[in-house]
Amino acid sequence: MNHLVEVPRPCCAASRELAAPAPLGTLKDRPRQPEAVDSTGMVRLPGGPFLMGTDADDGYPADGEGPVREVELDPFWIDTTTVTNAAFAAFTAATGWVTLAERFGTSFVFEGLLPDRLRTAPAVPGTPWWRDVPGADWRHPEGPGTGIDDRMNHPVVHVTWRDARAYAKWAGKRLPTEAQWEYAARGGLVQARYPWGDEREPAGVHRMNVWQGDFPTRKAAADGHLGTAPADAYEPNGHGLFNTCGNVWEWCADWFHPTWHRTGPRTNPTGPRRTGRKSMRGGSYLCHDSYCFRYRVAARSSNTPDSSAGNIGFRCVTAPGLSVGCRTVGP
Repeated sequence: MNHLVEVPRPCCAASRELAAPAPLGTLKDRPRQPEAVDSTGMVRLPGGPFLMGTDADDGYPADGEGPVREVELDPFWIDTTTVTNAAFAAFTAATGWVTLAERFGTSFVFEGLLPDRLRTAPAVPGTPWWRDVPGADWRHPEGPGTGIDDRMNHPVVHVTWRDARAYAKWAGKRLPTEAQWEYAARGGLVQARYPWGDEREPAGVHRMNVWQGDFPTRKAAADGHLGTAPADAYEPNGHGLFNTCGNVWEWCADWFHPTWHRTGPRTNPTGPRRTGRKSMRGGSYLCHDSYCFRYRVAARSSNTPDSSAGNIGFRCVTAPGLSVGCRTVGP
Protein backbone atom coordinates (compact mmCIF):
# COMPACT_ATOMS: atom_id res chain seq x y z
CA MET A 1 0.00 0.00 0.00
CA ASN A 2 1.33 3.48 -0.85
CA HIS A 3 1.43 6.10 1.90
CA LEU A 4 1.96 9.24 -0.17
CA VAL A 5 2.86 12.42 1.67
CA GLU A 6 3.29 16.02 0.62
CA VAL A 7 6.95 16.96 1.00
CA PRO A 8 9.02 20.05 0.20
CA ARG A 9 10.47 19.97 -3.32
CA PRO A 10 13.60 22.11 -3.51
CA CYS A 11 14.37 23.84 -6.78
CA CYS A 12 17.84 22.35 -7.06
CA ALA A 13 16.49 18.89 -7.96
CA ALA A 14 14.05 18.39 -10.83
CA SER A 15 11.50 15.55 -10.62
CA ARG A 16 9.90 13.17 -13.06
CA GLU A 17 6.29 12.59 -12.09
CA LEU A 18 4.87 9.41 -13.61
CA ALA A 19 1.32 8.25 -14.05
CA ALA A 20 2.47 4.69 -14.84
CA PRO A 21 5.36 2.47 -13.73
CA ALA A 22 8.70 3.15 -15.39
CA PRO A 23 9.89 0.77 -18.14
CA LEU A 24 12.37 -1.38 -16.24
CA GLY A 25 13.01 -4.05 -18.85
CA THR A 26 12.81 -7.80 -18.48
CA LEU A 27 14.22 -9.93 -15.70
CA LYS A 28 17.17 -10.97 -17.82
CA ASP A 29 18.26 -7.30 -17.89
CA ARG A 30 18.46 -7.11 -14.12
CA PRO A 31 21.88 -7.89 -12.60
CA ARG A 32 22.34 -10.49 -9.91
CA GLN A 33 24.48 -10.06 -6.83
CA PRO A 34 28.02 -11.47 -7.28
CA GLU A 35 29.47 -14.22 -5.11
CA ALA A 36 32.33 -11.96 -3.98
CA VAL A 37 32.35 -8.24 -3.24
CA ASP A 38 35.16 -5.97 -4.45
CA SER A 39 35.68 -3.85 -1.36
CA THR A 40 38.37 -1.62 -2.83
CA GLY A 41 37.69 2.02 -2.11
CA MET A 42 35.54 1.40 0.95
CA VAL A 43 36.13 2.13 4.63
CA ARG A 44 34.78 0.31 7.68
CA LEU A 45 32.97 2.45 10.21
CA PRO A 46 32.46 1.13 13.74
CA GLY A 47 28.93 2.39 14.23
CA GLY A 48 27.60 3.02 17.71
CA PRO A 49 25.58 6.01 18.92
CA PHE A 50 25.63 9.41 17.26
CA LEU A 51 23.51 12.55 17.27
CA MET A 52 21.47 12.72 14.06
CA GLY A 53 19.63 15.75 12.71
CA THR A 54 19.75 19.40 13.70
CA ASP A 55 17.68 21.99 15.53
CA ALA A 56 19.73 24.90 14.15
CA ASP A 57 17.74 27.92 13.02
CA ASP A 58 19.50 28.06 9.63
CA GLY A 59 17.96 24.78 8.49
CA TYR A 60 14.63 23.71 6.99
CA PRO A 61 12.27 22.36 9.69
CA ALA A 62 9.68 21.43 7.03
CA ASP A 63 12.21 18.95 5.59
CA GLY A 64 12.31 17.07 8.89
CA GLU A 65 15.91 17.88 9.77
CA GLY A 66 15.08 17.80 13.47
CA PRO A 67 14.76 17.04 16.21
CA VAL A 68 18.28 16.08 17.17
CA ARG A 69 18.10 12.47 18.38
CA GLU A 70 20.56 9.76 19.38
CA VAL A 71 20.68 6.94 16.84
CA GLU A 72 22.56 3.66 17.22
CA LEU A 73 24.12 1.92 14.20
CA ASP A 74 25.81 -1.42 13.64
CA PRO A 75 29.25 -1.36 11.93
CA PHE A 76 29.21 -1.06 8.14
CA TRP A 77 31.43 -0.38 5.14
CA ILE A 78 30.87 2.61 2.87
CA ASP A 79 32.37 3.88 -0.39
CA THR A 80 34.82 6.71 0.17
CA THR A 81 33.56 8.41 -3.01
CA THR A 82 30.39 8.50 -5.01
CA VAL A 83 30.24 5.94 -7.82
CA THR A 84 32.20 7.30 -10.77
CA ASN A 85 31.54 7.22 -14.49
CA ALA A 86 34.33 4.64 -14.82
CA ALA A 87 32.73 2.33 -12.25
CA PHE A 88 29.26 2.72 -13.75
CA ALA A 89 30.66 2.01 -17.22
CA ALA A 90 32.08 -1.28 -15.91
CA PHE A 91 28.63 -2.14 -14.54
CA THR A 92 26.81 -1.46 -17.81
CA ALA A 93 29.46 -3.33 -19.81
CA ALA A 94 29.09 -6.38 -17.57
CA THR A 95 25.29 -6.41 -17.40
CA GLY A 96 23.91 -4.52 -20.40
CA TRP A 97 21.90 -2.38 -18.00
CA VAL A 98 20.08 0.49 -19.70
CA THR A 99 19.32 3.43 -17.41
CA LEU A 100 15.86 4.89 -17.13
CA ALA A 101 17.01 8.17 -18.68
CA GLU A 102 18.06 6.16 -21.74
CA ARG A 103 14.72 4.32 -21.77
CA PHE A 104 12.70 7.51 -21.38
CA GLY A 105 14.90 9.37 -23.86
CA THR A 106 15.26 12.52 -21.73
CA SER A 107 16.79 13.75 -18.49
CA PHE A 108 17.07 17.05 -16.62
CA VAL A 109 20.06 19.32 -17.29
CA PHE A 110 20.90 22.69 -15.74
CA GLU A 111 20.45 25.35 -18.41
CA GLY A 112 23.77 27.04 -17.63
CA LEU A 113 25.68 23.89 -18.68
CA LEU A 114 23.88 23.37 -21.99
CA PRO A 115 25.47 24.09 -25.36
CA ASP A 116 23.64 26.93 -27.12
CA ARG A 117 22.15 24.52 -29.67
CA LEU A 118 20.33 22.60 -26.89
CA ARG A 119 18.89 25.52 -24.93
CA THR A 120 15.61 25.17 -26.79
CA ALA A 121 14.82 22.06 -24.71
CA PRO A 122 11.60 22.45 -22.68
CA ALA A 123 11.97 24.29 -19.37
CA VAL A 124 10.56 22.75 -16.19
CA PRO A 125 7.56 24.81 -14.96
CA GLY A 126 8.46 26.79 -11.87
CA THR A 127 12.19 26.06 -12.18
CA PRO A 128 13.12 27.25 -15.69
CA TRP A 129 16.85 26.71 -15.12
CA TRP A 130 16.10 23.00 -15.50
CA ARG A 131 15.63 21.75 -19.06
CA ASP A 132 14.21 18.35 -20.01
CA VAL A 133 16.80 17.49 -22.64
CA PRO A 134 16.20 14.74 -25.22
CA GLY A 135 19.23 12.46 -25.40
CA ALA A 136 20.70 13.51 -22.04
CA ASP A 137 21.89 10.52 -20.01
CA TRP A 138 24.89 9.37 -17.99
CA ARG A 139 27.07 9.03 -21.11
CA HIS A 140 25.88 12.38 -22.49
CA PRO A 141 25.45 14.55 -19.39
CA GLU A 142 24.60 17.76 -21.25
CA GLY A 143 22.78 16.05 -24.12
CA PRO A 144 23.73 14.73 -27.59
CA GLY A 145 27.26 15.62 -28.64
CA THR A 146 28.54 15.84 -25.06
CA GLY A 147 30.47 13.08 -23.32
CA ILE A 148 32.38 11.81 -20.30
CA ASP A 149 35.78 10.91 -21.76
CA ASP A 150 37.38 13.63 -19.65
CA ARG A 151 35.13 12.92 -16.64
CA MET A 152 35.65 9.25 -15.93
CA ASN A 153 36.68 10.12 -12.36
CA HIS A 154 33.62 12.34 -11.83
CA PRO A 155 30.40 11.09 -10.18
CA VAL A 156 28.04 9.32 -12.52
CA VAL A 157 24.89 11.44 -12.91
CA HIS A 158 21.52 11.06 -14.65
CA VAL A 159 20.93 7.88 -12.66
CA THR A 160 17.60 7.22 -11.00
CA TRP A 161 17.17 5.55 -7.63
CA ARG A 162 16.29 2.35 -9.50
CA ASP A 163 19.51 2.55 -11.53
CA ALA A 164 21.53 3.12 -8.36
CA ARG A 165 19.90 0.13 -6.69
CA ALA A 166 20.69 -2.05 -9.71
CA TYR A 167 24.37 -1.03 -9.61
CA ALA A 168 24.55 -1.70 -5.88
CA LYS A 169 23.03 -5.16 -6.29
CA TRP A 170 25.52 -6.00 -9.07
CA ALA A 171 28.39 -4.89 -6.83
CA GLY A 172 27.11 -6.92 -3.87
CA LYS A 173 26.28 -3.75 -1.97
CA ARG A 174 23.25 -1.58 -1.30
CA LEU A 175 22.34 2.07 -0.90
CA PRO A 176 22.95 3.59 2.54
CA THR A 177 20.16 4.39 4.92
CA GLU A 178 19.85 8.07 5.78
CA ALA A 179 21.24 7.31 9.24
CA GLN A 180 24.29 5.52 7.80
CA TRP A 181 24.84 8.32 5.32
CA GLU A 182 24.71 11.09 7.94
CA TYR A 183 26.88 9.19 10.42
CA ALA A 184 29.51 8.68 7.71
CA ALA A 185 29.22 12.22 6.34
CA ARG A 186 29.83 13.79 9.74
CA GLY A 187 33.32 12.28 9.83
CA GLY A 188 33.27 11.79 13.59
CA LEU A 189 32.32 15.39 14.45
CA VAL A 190 29.36 16.03 16.74
CA GLN A 191 26.62 18.34 15.43
CA ALA A 192 28.94 20.29 13.13
CA ARG A 193 27.32 22.00 10.15
CA TYR A 194 29.81 20.55 7.63
CA PRO A 195 32.05 17.46 7.62
CA TRP A 196 35.00 19.65 8.71
CA GLY A 197 33.31 22.06 11.14
CA ASP A 198 30.93 25.03 11.16
CA GLU A 199 32.74 27.42 8.83
CA ARG A 200 32.03 26.95 5.13
CA GLU A 201 35.45 28.06 3.90
CA PRO A 202 37.90 27.82 6.81
CA ALA A 203 40.89 30.13 6.30
CA GLY A 204 39.39 31.02 2.92
CA VAL A 205 39.87 27.48 1.56
CA HIS A 206 37.06 25.89 -0.47
CA ARG A 207 36.11 22.48 0.87
CA MET A 208 33.21 21.57 -1.42
CA ASN A 209 31.64 22.20 -4.83
CA VAL A 210 28.59 24.45 -4.42
CA TRP A 211 27.24 27.52 -6.18
CA GLN A 212 28.97 30.88 -5.72
CA GLY A 213 27.59 34.00 -7.34
CA ASP A 214 24.01 34.87 -8.26
CA PHE A 215 21.79 31.86 -8.88
CA PRO A 216 20.88 30.89 -11.55
CA THR A 217 22.48 33.44 -13.86
CA ARG A 218 26.08 33.69 -12.69
CA LYS A 219 28.32 31.08 -11.12
CA ALA A 220 31.66 32.49 -10.08
CA ALA A 221 33.12 28.95 -9.88
CA ALA A 222 35.51 30.16 -7.19
CA ASP A 223 35.79 26.56 -6.01
CA GLY A 224 37.19 25.62 -9.42
CA HIS A 225 34.17 23.83 -10.89
CA LEU A 226 31.16 24.89 -12.95
CA GLY A 227 29.47 21.48 -12.99
CA THR A 228 30.61 18.30 -11.25
CA ALA A 229 34.06 17.95 -9.70
CA PRO A 230 36.09 14.72 -9.54
CA ALA A 231 34.64 12.32 -6.97
CA ASP A 232 37.76 12.66 -4.81
CA ALA A 233 38.10 16.44 -5.06
CA TYR A 234 38.89 18.46 -1.91
CA GLU A 235 39.98 17.09 1.44
CA PRO A 236 38.24 14.00 2.87
CA ASN A 237 36.39 14.11 6.16
CA GLY A 238 37.54 12.43 9.36
CA HIS A 239 36.32 9.03 8.15
CA GLY A 240 38.10 9.35 4.80
CA LEU A 241 34.98 10.14 2.75
CA PHE A 242 35.08 12.68 -0.07
CA ASN A 243 32.41 15.19 -1.10
CA THR A 244 29.68 14.34 1.35
CA CYS A 245 28.58 17.96 0.97
CA GLY A 246 28.13 19.53 -2.46
CA ASN A 247 29.02 18.11 -5.89
CA VAL A 248 26.03 15.75 -6.37
CA TRP A 249 22.98 14.71 -4.41
CA GLU A 250 23.25 11.10 -3.19
CA TRP A 251 20.40 8.62 -3.25
CA CYS A 252 19.62 6.82 0.02
CA ALA A 253 17.67 3.62 0.60
CA ASP A 254 14.90 5.21 2.69
CA TRP A 255 11.53 6.41 1.55
CA PHE A 256 11.26 10.07 2.52
CA HIS A 257 8.92 11.40 5.18
CA PRO A 258 9.27 14.74 7.02
CA THR A 259 8.07 13.52 10.44
CA TRP A 260 8.39 9.71 10.60
CA HIS A 261 11.73 9.82 12.42
CA ARG A 262 10.23 11.71 15.37
CA THR A 263 8.68 8.47 16.62
CA GLY A 264 10.55 5.91 14.47
CA PRO A 265 13.15 3.44 15.78
CA ARG A 266 16.46 4.73 17.09
CA THR A 267 18.48 1.58 16.32
CA ASN A 268 19.46 0.99 12.68
CA PRO A 269 16.48 2.99 11.32
CA THR A 270 15.56 2.21 7.73
CA GLY A 271 12.86 4.79 7.07
CA PRO A 272 9.08 4.62 6.73
CA ARG A 273 6.91 2.54 4.43
CA ARG A 274 6.47 3.63 0.84
CA THR A 275 5.77 7.36 0.47
CA GLY A 276 6.35 7.92 -3.26
CA ARG A 277 9.68 9.74 -2.89
CA LYS A 278 13.18 8.55 -1.99
CA SER A 279 15.58 10.42 0.29
CA MET A 280 18.62 12.24 -1.04
CA ARG A 281 21.50 13.73 0.93
CA GLY A 282 24.45 16.07 0.57
CA GLY A 283 23.40 18.86 -1.79
CA SER A 284 25.02 19.56 -5.16
CA TYR A 285 26.99 22.03 -7.25
CA LEU A 286 23.72 23.95 -7.74
CA CYS A 287 22.99 24.57 -4.04
CA HIS A 288 23.28 28.16 -2.80
CA ASP A 289 22.43 29.41 0.67
CA SER A 290 20.18 32.12 -0.80
CA TYR A 291 17.57 29.54 -1.85
CA CYS A 292 18.68 25.97 -1.04
CA PHE A 293 20.99 25.78 1.97
CA ARG A 294 20.94 21.99 1.81
CA TYR A 295 24.67 21.35 1.50
CA ARG A 296 24.87 20.65 5.25
CA VAL A 297 25.30 17.17 6.71
CA ALA A 298 21.90 17.29 8.45
CA ALA A 299 20.00 18.59 5.41
CA ARG A 300 17.56 16.36 3.56
CA SER A 301 15.80 16.29 0.23
CA SER A 302 13.86 13.79 -1.87
CA ASN A 303 12.87 12.83 -5.37
CA THR A 304 10.79 10.22 -7.16
CA PRO A 305 12.57 6.89 -7.78
CA ASP A 306 12.33 7.42 -11.55
CA SER A 307 13.87 10.92 -11.58
CA SER A 308 17.31 11.64 -13.01
CA ALA A 309 19.27 14.85 -13.39
CA GLY A 310 22.76 16.15 -13.96
CA ASN A 311 23.31 16.67 -10.23
CA ILE A 312 22.18 13.33 -8.75
CA GLY A 313 24.52 10.40 -8.02
CA PHE A 314 25.08 7.87 -5.23
CA ARG A 315 27.51 5.84 -3.15
CA CYS A 316 27.11 2.36 -1.64
CA VAL A 317 27.45 0.50 1.65
CA THR A 318 27.78 -3.16 2.56
CA ALA A 319 27.88 -5.58 5.49
CA PRO A 320 30.60 -5.46 8.17
CA GLY A 321 32.52 -8.67 7.38
CA LEU A 322 34.85 -7.46 4.59
CA SER A 323 38.57 -6.85 4.85
CA VAL A 324 40.27 -7.14 1.44
CA GLY A 325 41.30 -3.84 -0.09
CA CYS A 326 39.79 -1.69 2.67
CA ARG A 327 41.10 0.28 5.57
CA THR A 328 39.40 0.52 8.94
CA VAL A 329 38.39 3.63 10.88
CA GLY A 330 38.02 3.16 14.62
CA PRO A 331 37.84 -0.14 16.52
